[in-house]
Amino acid sequence: MSALETFVADAQHCAALFRLGRDVEASLVMIELVGEVHSAFDSTPQASQQQWAFLLSKMFACQEAQNWLALADYLEYELVELLTESLSV
Repeated sequence: MSALETFVADAQHCAALFRLGRDVEASLVMIELVGEVHSAFDSTPQASQQQWAFLLSKMFACQEAQNWLALADYLEYELVELLTESLSV
């Protein structure tokens, strides 16, 4: 499984946990995922890094507001799209 496939699967799993109301477990998964994804974006063009930073700020705002469904949407749709666009070979 490639790094991209792993990131996508982890993002979808994390989103599912948030939707099921398992926010503590999902938050732990998200911390690990964000760390790994952040490292992957270090080798991408500046525009991709800026999109990642913007998306990350929106995700953290949702987490702070405890808006788990919006956070799940960002993980499952926006993050997966950005990963696919930025990390596809």
